[in-house]
Amino acid sequence: MADKLKLKNVAPDDSSEDENVVESELDLRLEKLKLGPKKKLLVLCLGGLLVHRVHVRDSHTVRGLKADVAYNKLLVFKRPFCTDFIKFCFERFEVGVWSSARNRNIDAALSCVTGPGMRSKLAFVWGQDERTESGFYCLRKEEKPLFLKELKDLWEKKYHSLPFDKLIVIEVIFLFFCYMQTDTAIFPQPYKKHDVKDTFLGPNGELRGFLEGLADADDVRTYVKEHRIGQSPITPSHPDWNYYSKIVRHFGKEEESAESASK
Repeated sequence: MADKLKLKNVAPDDSSEDENVVESELDLRLEKLKLGPKKKLLVLCLGGLLVHRVHVRDSHTVRGLKADVAYNKLLVFKRPFCTDFIKFCFERFEVGVWSSARNRNIDAALSCVTGPGMRSKLAFVWGQDERTESGFYCLRKEEKPLFLKELKDLWEKKYHSLPFDKLIVIEVIFLFFCYMQTDTAIFPQPYKKHDVKDTFLGPNGELRGFLEGLADADDVRTYVKEHRIGQSPITPSHPDWNYYSKIVRHFGKEEESAESASK
């Protein structure tokens, strides 16, 4: 046994050559298995972006149109191209949905949007339970509490090491994110009236063109800053800044902590 060990130890040239062959084969296998960088995380809202929701008391606004889904006194109309748009997003991003609706009301609307077998591909589905009561009230509806979607929850509950430059949020109600980094989100105009001619989510629509470029961009915030679409975020130039700046100051420190945690 000792002789065998000795012979093994005194043959460095042959073993080095063998090791090089093994390493080359291993490198080749790893190259074939290489998956590339992790996809960016795309967080979509539901109402106002993918669907138009109408309470039955306001059904006169959609008279003559058949709802795709009806539940809990709500009529839901799919936005044109929405299911194909979701497929488009799955091909390029990791996709999550963060709705302002109550959690129990999300499933029916989401099922008609995603189509068969697509719901399971979503990274997460969050609703009203994952929002934060701000302690403030809506500016023009003083009886209505203002809830926020806090980005720090993405790190605390779902992603512990997600870089800010790998995240993009699409939210039609920018008040939900009024205190966040303005280059981490876009705020399309809400889809408030069911319009069968709407093309925003279509193959040649503005949003798809934006996301095509974003998927290949090196840095989300730089891209968003240079290709901004939709509503302008709430900044000091906004006419209601005096009110919303209070929320910004209150939650701004938490956002800074979230960004630090993502680095």
